[in-house]
Amino acid sequence: MSGPSVLFDVPGPKARRISLVSSIVAGLLILAGLAWIVLTLAAPRQSGGITLPGFFDPSRWDIFADPEVWSFIIMQGVVGTLQAALVASVLAVALGIVLSLLRSAETAWIRIPVAVVLEFVRGMPVLLMMLFILLVLNTGAYWAVVAALTLYNGALIGEALRAGLASLPRGQREAGLSLGMRPLQSKMLVEFPQAFRQMLPIIVAQLVVLLKDTSLGFIVGYTELLRVNMNNLGSFYGNRYLFSLFVVTVVLYLAMNLSVSAFARWLSKRTASKSSGVRLDPDDPGQAMLVAKASASARQSTNSAGAGPGDH
Repeated sequence: MSGPSVLFDVPGPKARRISLVSSIVAGLLILAGLAWIVLTLAAPRQSGGITLPGFFDPSRWDIFADPEVWSFIIMQGVVGTLQAALVASVLAVALGIVLSLLRSAETAWIRIPVAVVLEFVRGMPVLLMMLFILLVLNTGAYWAVVAALTLYNGALIGEALRAGLASLPRGQREAGLSLGMRPLQSKMLVEFPQAFRQMLPIIVAQLVVLLKDTSLGFIVGYTELLRVNMNNLGSFYGNRYLFSLFVVTVVLYLAMNLSVSAFARWLSKRTASKSSGVRLDPDDPGQAMLVAKASASARQSTNSAGAGPGDH
Protein backbone atom coordinates (compact mmCIF):
# COMPACT_ATOMS: atom_id res chain seq x y z
CA MET A 1 0.00 0.00 0.00
CA SER A 2 1.46 3.33 -1.02
CA GLY A 3 1.95 6.23 1.39
CA PRO A 4 -0.73 8.59 0.02
CA SER A 5 -3.40 5.85 0.08
CA VAL A 6 -2.94 5.04 3.77
CA LEU A 7 -5.27 7.76 5.03
CA PHE A 8 -7.77 7.84 2.14
CA ASP A 9 -8.80 5.81 -0.87
CA VAL A 10 -7.43 6.88 -4.23
CA PRO A 11 -10.39 8.26 -6.28
CA GLY A 12 -11.38 6.18 -9.22
CA PRO A 13 -12.22 7.34 -12.75
CA LYS A 14 -15.86 8.12 -11.87
CA ALA A 15 -14.91 10.14 -8.78
CA ARG A 16 -12.29 12.09 -10.73
CA ARG A 17 -14.81 12.81 -13.48
CA ILE A 18 -17.38 14.05 -10.95
CA SER A 19 -14.74 16.23 -9.29
CA LEU A 20 -13.71 17.71 -12.64
CA VAL A 21 -17.32 18.45 -13.63
CA SER A 22 -18.02 20.02 -10.21
CA SER A 23 -14.95 22.23 -10.51
CA ILE A 24 -15.96 23.38 -14.00
CA VAL A 25 -19.53 24.13 -12.90
CA ALA A 26 -18.34 26.03 -9.83
CA GLY A 27 -15.91 28.03 -11.95
CA LEU A 28 -18.62 28.92 -14.44
CA LEU A 29 -20.96 30.00 -11.64
CA ILE A 30 -18.26 32.23 -10.16
CA LEU A 31 -17.55 33.79 -13.56
CA ALA A 32 -21.27 34.32 -14.16
CA GLY A 33 -21.61 36.02 -10.76
CA LEU A 34 -18.67 38.32 -11.48
CA ALA A 35 -20.06 39.15 -14.93
CA TRP A 36 -23.45 40.00 -13.39
CA ILE A 37 -21.81 42.32 -10.85
CA VAL A 38 -19.79 44.09 -13.56
CA LEU A 39 -22.81 44.52 -15.86
CA THR A 40 -24.96 45.78 -12.98
CA LEU A 41 -22.38 48.38 -11.98
CA ALA A 42 -21.82 49.44 -15.59
CA ALA A 43 -25.54 49.91 -16.36
CA PRO A 44 -27.02 53.46 -16.23
CA ARG A 45 -29.34 54.14 -13.32
CA GLN A 46 -32.08 56.57 -12.36
CA SER A 47 -31.57 59.01 -9.47
CA GLY A 48 -34.10 61.75 -8.76
CA GLY A 49 -35.55 61.57 -12.27
CA ILE A 50 -32.11 61.95 -13.83
CA THR A 51 -30.32 59.18 -15.73
CA LEU A 52 -26.79 58.79 -14.45
CA PRO A 53 -24.06 56.83 -16.25
CA GLY A 54 -22.74 53.54 -14.91
CA PHE A 55 -20.13 53.40 -12.22
CA PHE A 56 -17.37 52.67 -14.72
CA ASP A 57 -18.09 55.75 -16.82
CA PRO A 58 -15.08 58.12 -17.00
CA SER A 59 -17.23 61.01 -15.79
CA ARG A 60 -17.42 59.33 -12.37
CA TRP A 61 -13.63 59.19 -12.06
CA ASP A 62 -12.47 62.52 -13.50
CA ILE A 63 -11.88 64.11 -10.09
CA PHE A 64 -8.86 61.86 -9.57
CA ALA A 65 -7.07 63.66 -12.39
CA ASP A 66 -6.78 66.63 -10.02
CA PRO A 67 -3.54 66.46 -7.96
CA GLU A 68 -5.20 68.46 -5.17
CA VAL A 69 -7.68 65.64 -4.61
CA TRP A 70 -4.86 63.11 -4.14
CA SER A 71 -2.98 65.55 -1.95
CA PHE A 72 -6.03 65.90 0.28
CA ILE A 73 -6.58 62.13 0.41
CA ILE A 74 -2.95 61.35 1.22
CA MET A 75 -2.09 64.23 3.55
CA GLN A 76 -5.36 64.23 5.47
CA GLY A 77 -6.73 60.70 5.16
CA VAL A 78 -3.78 58.34 4.84
CA VAL A 79 -1.48 60.32 7.14
CA GLY A 80 -4.24 60.66 9.75
CA THR A 81 -4.92 56.92 9.64
CA LEU A 82 -1.25 55.95 9.83
CA GLN A 83 -0.52 58.46 12.58
CA ALA A 84 -3.21 57.05 14.86
CA ALA A 85 -2.38 53.44 13.93
CA LEU A 86 1.37 53.82 14.48
CA VAL A 87 1.08 55.46 17.89
CA ALA A 88 -1.62 53.02 19.01
CA SER A 89 0.44 50.03 17.77
CA VAL A 90 3.53 51.01 19.74
CA LEU A 91 1.51 51.68 22.88
CA ALA A 92 -0.54 48.49 22.44
CA VAL A 93 2.55 46.28 22.14
CA ALA A 94 4.12 47.95 25.19
CA LEU A 95 0.89 47.57 27.16
CA GLY A 96 0.55 43.96 26.02
CA ILE A 97 4.04 43.12 27.28
CA VAL A 98 3.28 44.62 30.69
CA LEU A 99 -0.11 42.91 30.94
CA SER A 100 1.32 39.53 29.93
CA LEU A 101 3.92 39.73 32.70
CA LEU A 102 1.34 40.81 35.27
CA ARG A 103 -1.16 38.22 34.07
CA SER A 104 1.40 35.42 34.43
CA ALA A 105 2.64 36.59 37.85
CA GLU A 106 2.76 33.99 40.60
CA THR A 107 1.22 36.39 43.13
CA ALA A 108 -2.56 36.03 43.15
CA TRP A 109 -3.31 39.60 44.23
CA ILE A 110 -1.58 40.79 41.06
CA ARG A 111 -2.74 38.11 38.65
CA ILE A 112 -6.46 38.07 39.50
CA PRO A 113 -7.20 41.86 39.27
CA VAL A 114 -5.29 42.03 35.99
CA ALA A 115 -7.34 39.11 34.64
CA VAL A 116 -10.58 40.89 35.59
CA VAL A 117 -9.47 44.10 33.87
CA LEU A 118 -8.43 42.18 30.75
CA GLU A 119 -11.77 40.41 30.50
CA PHE A 120 -13.60 43.73 30.89
CA VAL A 121 -11.55 45.47 28.21
CA ARG A 122 -11.77 42.54 25.79
CA GLY A 123 -15.54 42.36 26.16
CA MET A 124 -16.13 46.07 25.54
CA PRO A 125 -16.62 47.31 21.93
CA VAL A 126 -13.85 49.61 20.69
CA LEU A 127 -16.35 52.24 19.55
CA LEU A 128 -17.86 52.45 23.03
CA MET A 129 -14.37 52.96 24.45
CA MET A 130 -13.77 55.80 22.01
CA LEU A 131 -17.06 57.46 22.87
CA PHE A 132 -16.49 57.04 26.61
CA ILE A 133 -12.98 58.49 26.46
CA LEU A 134 -14.13 61.35 24.24
CA LEU A 135 -17.24 62.30 26.24
CA VAL A 136 -16.07 61.60 29.79
CA LEU A 137 -12.36 62.37 29.68
CA ASN A 138 -12.68 65.06 26.98
CA THR A 139 -9.40 64.05 25.34
CA GLY A 140 -10.25 65.07 21.79
CA ALA A 141 -10.93 62.79 18.85
CA TYR A 142 -7.32 61.81 18.17
CA TRP A 143 -6.48 60.63 21.68
CA ALA A 144 -9.88 58.99 22.06
CA VAL A 145 -9.08 56.83 19.01
CA VAL A 146 -5.51 56.11 20.11
CA ALA A 147 -6.40 55.33 23.73
CA ALA A 148 -9.28 53.01 22.82
CA LEU A 149 -7.23 51.12 20.24
CA THR A 150 -4.34 50.86 22.70
CA LEU A 151 -6.46 49.43 25.50
CA TYR A 152 -8.36 46.92 23.40
CA ASN A 153 -5.49 45.64 21.28
CA GLY A 154 -3.05 45.78 24.19
CA ALA A 155 -5.35 43.43 26.11
CA LEU A 156 -5.48 40.98 23.21
CA ILE A 157 -1.74 41.13 22.62
CA GLY A 158 -1.16 40.61 26.33
CA GLU A 159 -3.29 37.46 26.29
CA ALA A 160 -1.42 36.19 23.22
CA LEU A 161 1.95 36.73 24.89
CA ARG A 162 0.72 35.08 28.09
CA ALA A 163 -0.37 32.07 26.05
CA GLY A 164 3.06 32.02 24.41
CA LEU A 165 4.75 32.01 27.81
CA ALA A 166 2.48 29.22 29.04
CA SER A 167 3.16 27.10 25.94
CA LEU A 168 6.93 27.04 26.42
CA PRO A 169 8.42 23.80 27.76
CA ARG A 170 9.11 23.75 31.48
CA GLY A 171 12.78 23.17 30.76
CA GLN A 172 13.17 26.72 29.51
CA ARG A 173 12.36 28.18 32.92
CA GLU A 174 14.37 25.54 34.77
CA ALA A 175 17.37 26.30 32.59
CA GLY A 176 17.43 29.91 33.69
CA LEU A 177 16.78 29.12 37.35
CA SER A 178 19.55 26.53 37.39
CA LEU A 179 22.04 29.26 36.51
CA GLY A 180 21.01 31.35 39.50
CA MET A 181 18.55 33.64 37.76
CA ARG A 182 15.59 34.97 39.67
CA PRO A 183 12.14 34.00 38.29
CA LEU A 184 11.61 37.44 36.73
CA GLN A 185 15.07 37.38 35.14
CA SER A 186 14.44 33.94 33.68
CA LYS A 187 11.09 35.09 32.30
CA MET A 188 12.48 38.26 30.71
CA LEU A 189 15.79 36.89 29.37
CA VAL A 190 14.96 33.29 28.48
CA GLU A 191 11.20 32.77 28.15
CA PHE A 192 9.78 36.06 26.94
CA PRO A 193 11.95 36.49 23.79
CA GLN A 194 10.92 33.03 22.60
CA ALA A 195 7.27 33.62 23.42
CA PHE A 196 7.33 36.93 21.55
CA ARG A 197 8.80 35.33 18.41
CA GLN A 198 6.32 32.48 18.67
CA MET A 199 3.34 34.84 18.97
CA LEU A 200 4.63 37.39 16.42
CA PRO A 201 2.20 36.32 13.64
CA ILE A 202 -0.74 36.74 16.03
CA ILE A 203 0.56 40.13 17.19
CA VAL A 204 0.96 41.37 13.63
CA ALA A 205 -2.50 40.10 12.69
CA GLN A 206 -3.89 42.08 15.62
CA LEU A 207 -2.00 45.18 14.48
CA VAL A 208 -3.63 44.82 11.05
CA VAL A 209 -7.01 44.74 12.82
CA LEU A 210 -5.93 47.84 14.74
CA LEU A 211 -5.14 49.63 11.49
CA LYS A 212 -8.58 48.82 10.11
CA ASP A 213 -10.28 49.85 13.36
CA THR A 214 -8.96 53.39 12.95
CA SER A 215 -11.94 53.79 10.59
CA LEU A 216 -14.12 53.86 13.71
CA GLY A 217 -12.66 57.31 14.31
CA PHE A 218 -15.15 58.44 11.66
CA ILE A 219 -17.89 58.22 14.33
CA VAL A 220 -16.05 60.34 16.91
CA GLY A 221 -15.03 63.00 14.40
CA TYR A 222 -11.39 62.05 13.84
CA THR A 223 -10.03 62.97 10.40
CA GLU A 224 -8.89 59.66 8.91
CA LEU A 225 -9.13 58.00 5.50
CA LEU A 226 -12.77 56.91 5.62
CA ARG A 227 -13.99 60.30 6.88
CA VAL A 228 -11.91 62.23 4.36
CA ASN A 229 -13.05 60.19 1.35
CA MET A 230 -16.65 59.26 2.11
CA ASN A 231 -17.69 62.28 4.15
CA ASN A 232 -15.58 65.30 3.22
CA LEU A 233 -14.94 64.60 -0.47
CA GLY A 234 -18.28 62.83 -0.89
CA SER A 235 -20.15 65.86 0.43
CA PHE A 236 -18.07 68.28 -1.63
CA TYR A 237 -18.34 66.50 -5.00
CA GLY A 238 -21.75 64.90 -4.52
CA ASN A 239 -23.18 61.38 -4.68
CA ARG A 240 -21.98 60.99 -8.26
CA TYR A 241 -18.49 60.11 -7.02
CA LEU A 242 -19.35 58.04 -3.94
CA PHE A 243 -18.64 54.70 -5.64
CA SER A 244 -15.29 55.82 -7.03
CA LEU A 245 -14.32 57.28 -3.65
CA PHE A 246 -15.35 54.00 -2.03
CA VAL A 247 -13.14 52.02 -4.41
CA VAL A 248 -10.16 54.30 -3.77
CA THR A 249 -10.69 53.96 -0.02
CA VAL A 250 -10.74 50.15 -0.25
CA VAL A 251 -7.60 50.07 -2.39
CA LEU A 252 -5.70 52.34 0.00
CA TYR A 253 -6.72 50.25 3.02
CA LEU A 254 -5.63 47.08 1.21
CA ALA A 255 -2.29 48.67 0.30
CA MET A 256 -1.62 49.66 3.92
CA ASN A 257 -2.67 46.29 5.34
CA LEU A 258 -0.67 44.31 2.79
CA SER A 259 2.36 46.48 3.52
CA VAL A 260 2.03 45.70 7.23
CA SER A 261 1.75 41.98 6.44
CA ALA A 262 4.82 42.10 4.20
CA PHE A 263 6.77 43.89 6.92
CA ALA A 264 5.61 41.25 9.40
CA ARG A 265 6.96 38.43 7.21
CA TRP A 266 10.28 40.21 6.90
CA LEU A 267 10.41 40.88 10.64
CA SER A 268 9.53 37.27 11.41
CA LYS A 269 12.50 36.07 9.37
CA ARG A 270 14.80 38.61 10.99
CA THR A 271 13.75 37.68 14.51
CA ALA A 272 13.67 33.92 13.91
CA SER A 273 17.25 33.63 15.12
CA LYS A 274 19.60 35.42 17.46
CA SER A 275 22.33 37.70 16.26
CA SER A 276 24.61 34.67 16.17
CA GLY A 277 22.47 33.23 13.40
CA VAL A 278 21.53 30.09 15.36
CA ARG A 279 17.83 29.24 15.10
CA LEU A 280 16.29 28.48 18.47
CA ASP A 281 13.96 25.55 19.00
CA PRO A 282 11.35 26.28 21.71
CA ASP A 283 11.10 22.54 22.45
CA ASP A 284 14.80 22.15 23.19
CA PRO A 285 15.70 23.04 26.81
CA GLY A 286 19.37 22.75 25.97
CA GLN A 287 19.20 25.79 23.71
CA ALA A 288 17.46 27.74 26.43
CA MET A 289 20.37 26.81 28.69
CA LEU A 290 22.77 28.33 26.16
CA VAL A 291 20.71 31.53 25.98
CA ALA A 292 20.52 31.80 29.76
CA LYS A 293 24.23 31.06 30.15
CA ALA A 294 25.16 33.69 27.59
CA SER A 295 22.90 36.24 29.26
CA ALA A 296 24.34 35.44 32.69
CA SER A 297 27.90 35.71 31.38
CA ALA A 298 27.13 39.04 29.74
CA ARG A 299 25.71 40.44 32.97
CA GLN A 300 28.64 39.11 34.96
CA SER A 301 31.07 40.77 32.57
CA THR A 302 29.16 44.03 32.77
CA ASN A 303 29.10 43.95 36.56
CA SER A 304 32.82 43.17 36.73
CA ALA A 305 33.66 45.99 34.33
CA GLY A 306 31.49 48.46 36.23
CA ALA A 307 32.86 47.57 39.68
CA GLY A 308 35.57 49.77 41.14
CA PRO A 309 38.77 48.61 42.91
CA GLY A 310 37.16 49.17 46.30
CA ASP A 311 34.27 46.92 45.43
CA HIS A 312 36.37 43.72 45.51
